Amino acid sequence: MLVSLLALGASFAACSVRSSGTDEPVDPPQTALAQSALTPAASCDEVEVLLRDRLKQDMLDSVEERRKLALQELETGCFWWGAGGNGADGVSSAAAGGPVPHDLPEPGAEDDGAAAEYSTTNTQEADVDEADFIKNDGEHVYLLAHGQLQIFDAWPAADTHRVASVPIEGEAKKLFVHEKRAFVYSSLTGEAPHDQGRECTYGYDCEFTGDGTPLQVTELDLSDLTAPTVVRTLKFSGTFLNARRIGSTVHTVVYSPGPMVEGLSYSPEGLDLCTLAEQGPDATTIAAVNSAFDDLVKKNLDLIDAAPLDVHLPRVEETVYRDGEALPTSADPFAGCEGFYLSSTGDGQSFLSIVSTELGGDALGQTTIVGKPGAVYATSGSLYVASRHAYESTYGWFYEDAAATPEATTIHKFALGDSALPSVYLGSGVVKGRVLNQFAMSEFKGYLRVATTTGHLPDPDTYNTVASLKQEGGELVVKGMVDNLAPGEDIRSARFYGHVGFMVTFKKTDPLFTLDFSDPESPRVRGELKIPGFSTYMHMIKEGYLMSIGYDADDQGDFAWFQGIMLQIFDVTNLDEPKLAHKEVIGTRGSASDAATNHLAFNYFAQRGLLGIPMVICEGGSGGEFGDAMTFSGLLVYKVDVGEGFTSVGGLPHPLPDASADPYSAGCGSWWTQGSSFVKRSVFLEDHVYSVSDDEIRVAHVGDLSTPEAVVSLTP
Repeated sequence: MLVSLLALGASFAACSVRSSGTDEPVDPPQTALAQSALTPAASCDEVEVLLRDRLKQDMLDSVEERRKLALQELETGCFWWGAGGNGADGVSSAAAGGPVPHDLPEPGAEDDGAAAEYSTTNTQEADVDEADFIKNDGEHVYLLAHGQLQIFDAWPAADTHRVASVPIEGEAKKLFVHEKRAFVYSSLTGEAPHDQGRECTYGYDCEFTGDGTPLQVTELDLSDLTAPTVVRTLKFSGTFLNARRIGSTVHTVVYSPGPMVEGLSYSPEGLDLCTLAEQGPDATTIAAVNSAFDDLVKKNLDLIDAAPLDVHLPRVEETVYRDGEALPTSADPFAGCEGFYLSSTGDGQSFLSIVSTELGGDALGQTTIVGKPGAVYATSGSLYVASRHAYESTYGWFYEDAAATPEATTIHKFALGDSALPSVYLGSGVVKGRVLNQFAMSEFKGYLRVATTTGHLPDPDTYNTVASLKQEGGELVVKGMVDNLAPGEDIRSARFYGHVGFMVTFKKTDPLFTLDFSDPESPRVRGELKIPGFSTYMHMIKEGYLMSIGYDADDQGDFAWFQGIMLQIFDVTNLDEPKLAHKEVIGTRGSASDAATNHLAFNYFAQRGLLGIPMVICEGGSGGEFGDAMTFSGLLVYKVDVGEGFTSVGGLPHPLPDASADPYSAGCGSWWTQGSSFVKRSVFLEDHVYSVSDDEIRVAHVGDLSTPEAVVSLTP
């Protein structure tokens, strides 16, 4: 009875890639490596053919599910259908304060000019800058707030004041500053094609698709800091996903959602299933249901065939300014789909573009994947995109035993140049399981190390894998693997340094695994340490000593409640016997810090051994109950020493939120994967710390945090 639809569905399921300009399907790749590979697109027509095939397959999958349900309800009654499940929804299809300080300098006057030492953006790799909403050069702080690029003379600290404020179109979110240029990313919120949700910074329960709003880049000349001038704007149809700056070259990763076809429906209009169900399943009622769904499929196929998909291809509008006058620009680098690569997995019809440009230049280069977005990791010479896949969501599968490997991650490698030339596609590979975030990947001496999880808690079959890949020709080949790590648990953080790696998994205790990659083709676990709680971010503070932030936990037998924010220092000088050297627990359940789920908020000032973390401290509550009293909102500063551990320098408080105006903002109910604090970032300049919230900067000497030397408003 489902023959017509199943036959049609099968024809599309076989079409993982089509040859240029034809309708002849190509057999899906049979090996994991071939299945992961990208294929150059010969033209925009070929891109559109692929998009139509995937739109049709997605539509068929959705309609088939509803057809099966409708036929079942002929027997069971129209419970779901009568509750509103029969709507012809017309949904568009889219891709979817502390103890007294110890041994700290006394407050005093500092020299004019720039600070001798200062903290910078916390990046994963040295010499590879990551975009954030705040930057500093030891003398000036560059910050995005309230729709403006605001520039502050920040030294001497007590005289911190704003020297310039430039309106930025849209919602200004991130920037780079380099050699008297600012490169500002903003979201054009009023023009969002659809909402992908919040920015995914941690990756445990979110997808790497950006915030769903079109992206604008504004480049400014900072030769005169009191009067910055706009020299170029770039308006993208897609949304900001990630970015890296290497020298004067900026590589921006832009996610563009897949095409939307208006008018698609997934249940037939006018199908009176309740009346048919009263008759029961017989030849007449079954034929009526199938006929209605067959007509719906034909209508949807016609809509997809007629849809102008070219209007959904990525695009960018560039405007260059000279002396305030807009000048003609070069052609759109996306035109003609040159540099487009087609994914053969079939579970994504969106676009992920690596757009390269030079600060001070006006050239653009782009390389685009037609497929799924993913986590982005980059070194000074390579950029990797890791896309998650689930079995039965693709046209084929990467492994013969799908039951044993129901999840996989494809990894695409690109060579980054030192100019605006397009990034060169080097090859692809696949690993079992799914990556958590960018820190689950690391390149060292020609090998890419990747940590993944297969399964989702509380499934007892969940386990973890660490693999080592090497590029051989156009393939990233798995050369070594440690499998079935920590069964029944999932990865909460991973970090690699040189030939060693660290991985934290969790269900109710925090196993820290030490990994040895001295022979990358035979990686091995060297040690394991089990303690309560788990780490969400790890940071090497000294060779052999690993600092982490995460959550304490309350063991409940089969599971554990997450509790307050936890800082730890691990002694890993002997990989075979890792030890917990120091531990500090802050607050109770519901306490939160942006630093727990966004490494850019974690500020370790190595030159002076100081750690600044934004915090909301909640007290009270127990077990699964959240704390009922917010006792601190601001920045906590610790002196960090591998021998003495964490010594509280104190807290630099910011005003508590007005609970009467917004009772939810003053609550203590932050979920661990979405921890949010009112203070967002901090900057150290010598012995002063700058604590930054959405509305103000508070500046204090670390010897007297309770008495700010300057408070600067960020509001217009």
